[in-house]
Amino acid sequence: MCEESADAGYTSLMNTKVTPKDFFLWASAMVAIYGGIIAFITLLFEYINYAYPDVLSYYSDPFSGSIRFSMASLLVLVPVAVLIMRLIRSDIARDSSKQDLWVRRWALYLTLFIAGTTVVVDLITLINYLLGGELTIRFILKVATVLLVAGAAFLHFLADLRGYWSQYPARAKIVSWAVGVVVVAAIASGFLIMGSPNQVRLYRYDAQKVSDLQNIQWQIVNYWQQKQTLPNSLTELEDPISSATIPLDPQSKEAYTYRKTGALTFELCALFNAESNNEVASLARDPYYYGVES
Repeated sequence: MCEESADAGYTSLMNTKVTPKDFFLWASAMVAIYGGIIAFITLLFEYINYAYPDVLSYYSDPFSGSIRFSMASLLVLVPVAVLIMRLIRSDIARDSSKQDLWVRRWALYLTLFIAGTTVVVDLITLINYLLGGELTIRFILKVATVLLVAGAAFLHFLADLRGYWSQYPARAKIVSWAVGVVVVAAIASGFLIMGSPNQVRLYRYDAQKVSDLQNIQWQIVNYWQQKQTLPNSLTELEDPISSATIPLDPQSKEAYTYRKTGALTFELCALFNAESNNEVASLARDPYYYGVES
């Protein structure tokens, strides 16, 4: 008798039809959720790296490219994930049989597996960095980040698998709002670190000016090596045969300031926008780049 009941339940479960809408809703939800979690962890890691820089790190992005990409990903993926999960839960509220769809169970079990595996793999990776000389504070904060985010995802979808959020929809909304507040706070922190989009554009102008001054300096030195004299103006460096041209200030579209101060000395100057911005500002303040005396 029990065997017949179990077989009937299994047949009923298998007969629950998965529509294209169901499949793509769950597929889209998983892509958005996975992408959002990865972007959030990456963003927090970048904040930790910024707050506790490693002296053994030989390169850092002066324009916070990783932070910008993670922020952009969160701005898109989190609202998409919340919207899709609401649509899914609305469908389940209207038709309780959708709670037993195989695509739902596969998605939830896969998410639980990935969340658990992520905790293990990241812990191994972070311990490896620690053994290689990683800063202790950075190590502790990164471990805490992975444990909190992956652990929260694991518990959330475990509760979903057991039907907790369908039983308590009001609590599901509270969780959604809480996630939104945390994400907004994380994104706002990114603007405090790297500045507004307009400031980032000004920093990029400064970086291009540094590159231009290096190029012009090389051309001046090359001119002196060939003619044993410094040019009286930058226009003398132009060579139509070799297509050599002197770059203009990308921001003002005006020529850079050049002044011959002696037989073997000169000044090459540009007007920069920022006093400090990690590596870009350190280059801009160095007289080797914008106030050269040879």
